[in-house]
Amino acid sequence: MRPLAAILDAVRGQRPRDPLVDALEAGLRARVARPTDRAAVRRFRIVFETPSGAWTVDVRDGDAELARGRRARATVTVDSDPATLLDVVTGRLAAVQAFLEHRLSMRGNIALALELDDLLPPAERHPRAPRVHRVDAGGVDTFYLEAGRRGAPVVVLIHGLGATSASFLPTLWDLSVDHHVLAVDLPGFGETDKPVRPLHPAFFARWLVSFLDAVSVERAHLVGNSMGGRVAIEAALRFPARVDRIGLLAPSLAWRRFRVGARLVRLLRPEIAAMPLPMLHRLAVGVLRSLFADPRRISQAALDAAADEFVRVFATPRGRIAFFHAAREIYLEHPHGDDGFWTRLRSLSRPALFIFGDKDWLVPRAFLRHVREAAPGAEGETFHDCGHVPQFELPEQTHARLRRFFAGT
Repeated sequence: MRPLAAILDAVRGQRPRDPLVDALEAGLRARVARPTDRAAVRRFRIVFETPSGAWTVDVRDGDAELARGRRARATVTVDSDPATLLDVVTGRLAAVQAFLEHRLSMRGNIALALELDDLLPPAERHPRAPRVHRVDAGGVDTFYLEAGRRGAPVVVLIHGLGATSASFLPTLWDLSVDHHVLAVDLPGFGETDKPVRPLHPAFFARWLVSFLDAVSVERAHLVGNSMGGRVAIEAALRFPARVDRIGLLAPSLAWRRFRVGARLVRLLRPEIAAMPLPMLHRLAVGVLRSLFADPRRISQAALDAAADEFVRVFATPRGRIAFFHAAREIYLEHPHGDDGFWTRLRSLSRPALFIFGDKDWLVPRAFLRHVREAAPGAEGETFHDCGHVPQFELPEQTHARLRRFFAGT
């Protein structure tokens, strides 16, 4: 590869100065000037695609190079129009905002794309651009996104099975206006470490409290989707002093029926998933589409990005083992008895809001009736024409409801 300076000199001699080249060059120089940054020991390739051409940024252990054109085997590809991409690279526009407004798409390692402000530091960072961090939480190296003003009410966003913190990008962006928002990758998922162990609600709840300790948060609202909702409930049951209010979006709850396969599931060990088990991108997209009442509400770019993240993590042995460990625990949880979920739910002391979608095939809205019987003090409602991921399918309705709930109105 040619050195950055030589490539830029060649570009200058061939055509008028490109503002995007100036911005990429400034970002690379700012990055090289920070050798102690965590990203300085990373190796990655970012391809920036625009209708007028492509640029490739290669970083190898602190050395950065820029080349015109699209190079193969990109770690992540960012596709946008030149003006939007220039605004993102210079910090005038947050990449998350551009993504949610369908002005920018990301393929490949989406977690890396979310680190763009750290990998290519702009002269001025957009005030609402999420910051990317890692922290040791209970012995687990934990990846999380942070947005909003420190000192504002804290909200922790907890994703579902097979997802990552990126599944809460609409909520992170919306609530960060007046909240301090932390979106985590759970142990076993995304960029967080993947311990080979049973991933049951009790473990996740203990880890979550360790995470709050690590980021110096005494008390927080919790918002969980699917399995993340079950984690939020467990944290509120076990550690009520650390939890304010819990917003539960299509939460996974213990199955009261369809338990005929429990004996077989107990016999199957998740560690068998260490064997190669391919996952096709188009299959992942198909499953994701089925989670929405109307898939047309979700852009193809968002579906592709989410599928890329799932396939990337699932391609690793530990990622597959974690997925099956967590899925196994969801199915095997006891619904009844002294230690059963529905018995324990009666002791929930923190204010809770349960939201179900009327077209969710994964977590049926019929659970709401059982919630009202077990926890009559909790709020609950069903969203019309909604599937399993209300924060993406009906973001305005979901976030407005969460705000009213957090305000106690």
